[in-house]
Amino acid sequence: MQPIASRNPVLSVHGLTITNSDKSKIFVDQISFDIQPGQVLALVGESGSGKTLAARSIIGLLPYGVEMQSGQIKMDGQDLANTPKNRWQLIRGIRIGMVFQEPMVSLNPAQRVGVQMEEGLLLHTSLNAKDRRNLCIDMLARVKINDPEKCFGSFPHEFSGGMRQRIMLASVMLLKPRLLIADEPTTALDTLNQREVLDLMLELSKAQGAAVLFITHNLGLVWRYAEALVVLESGKVVEHGAVSEILASPKTDYVRALLNALPARVATRRRDPMAMPLLAIKNLSIKYPGKRKFWSGNEKDNHAVEDASFEIYEGETVAVVGGSGCGKTSLARALMRLIESEAGQILYKGCDIRGMENSDLHNFRMDVQYVFQDPFSSLNPRQRLFEILTESLLLIPNLSLSLASQRANEVLSEVGLEGKEMCFPHQLSGGQRQRVAIARAIVRRPALVIADEPVSALDMTTQAQILRLLQELQVENNFACLFISHDLSVVEQIADRVLVMQSGRIVESAAKDQLFDSPQHPYTRELIDAAPRMLR
Repeated sequence: MQPIASRNPVLSVHGLTITNSDKSKIFVDQISFDIQPGQVLALVGESGSGKTLAARSIIGLLPYGVEMQSGQIKMDGQDLANTPKNRWQLIRGIRIGMVFQEPMVSLNPAQRVGVQMEEGLLLHTSLNAKDRRNLCIDMLARVKINDPEKCFGSFPHEFSGGMRQRIMLASVMLLKPRLLIADEPTTALDTLNQREVLDLMLELSKAQGAAVLFITHNLGLVWRYAEALVVLESGKVVEHGAVSEILASPKTDYVRALLNALPARVATRRRDPMAMPLLAIKNLSIKYPGKRKFWSGNEKDNHAVEDASFEIYEGETVAVVGGSGCGKTSLARALMRLIESEAGQILYKGCDIRGMENSDLHNFRMDVQYVFQDPFSSLNPRQRLFEILTESLLLIPNLSLSLASQRANEVLSEVGLEGKEMCFPHQLSGGQRQRVAIARAIVRRPALVIADEPVSALDMTTQAQILRLLQELQVENNFACLFISHDLSVVEQIADRVLVMQSGRIVESAAKDQLFDSPQHPYTRELIDAAPRMLR
């Protein structure tokens, strides 16, 4: 496919092909596109489509064993494809900046923020220490860091994910690059932080006249922020053009499938009005002690959850939404006694689990299962799927290995992984690993599944598959589900009731339709307004 014609593009990619070292596998196959000055071009595709490798080739950061085999990459007419390694430091940062998906990985945890921000200024400018410091603090203020001087002298771990991404953005934009590459920069952020970070990114880029290559799997964000769109499937460009034209009238089945995978509201299930709650939370409070200081005593305790009360009924899905640090995950972990609560009650079938010990607590934990956000870190890399699933089954008294094996194979079939029982987690894709995590959670037929951000890192089609799977399994097995998410479009599809948390408190609780159609609390309205939506 030929690139859209342009006069003087900032970046011109033509016929780019990327393979492994022995050329036995093609990751990116003859892709072409241009980015104009001040333009935002989105690069979209499922996991493994080649979008991140294409972006990394532009900045000369292809991983070991992966090579650019053919094609041209030109920036302002300069050939980047044949740039010697010792010349890249004159391009990275000063001409091309990159914001990565996870800022904690790209920020050095052992260095203070100011030291890391000054690195590029030391390399590319002749500013003195005072001017460098002032420039960094001014940029931190521009990205709306509350106390930029304190931030300058702090370490990255002292900030939330949204704040770290702002710091990373400030560091990149300090040098006023001509091209900004943003690789899934807000995947792990809640809707408010996501919107604020992207608004800042586009505001700074526009003010500095930079073009933006925006890599994402979120079509709602593409609709809101991008002007041009390149869609990749298995390393090839399948559609290329204006965002409004492609998303309004897609020409290929692949793009239509991506659009059809967008979450959509489904009818709320009705429960028996006479039913008793499976789990009842009453006035629950959770606090973490403040940091210990040698001279001045301890800092003030942090109340992660304050006076939370709600109920979950058999077979229903209750979603918990809110900004980063609002207490969602602390609440979920307290329900399983993975952390201890300070006050209140957690009543499971009428019994308070806060007082349970030994066998009673063990039986409760067998009845309530947890699906973590990152299945790769929660699955034992040394165990095959068969071992992962039978591990908890063998705790059932008098259950033979043959019956446990039969049950494990049945569940693998239910989650679409039939015949994969001898695989290790690293041999599976991200979506398949999440299916294993769900299979492990339901293998003992639990009464309640707690799902903590189970689809946040997945592309749209894989996300849609996992959500459908959860819904089908829930209908089949009638388990209740506490679903934690920052993605309101996902919540709108899967939830029956929604709890909104802000600063550790539940500020609104309502049936899904009522909450989305008529939100009562100002914070709920902010969350809904910030969520990216396509006008279809």
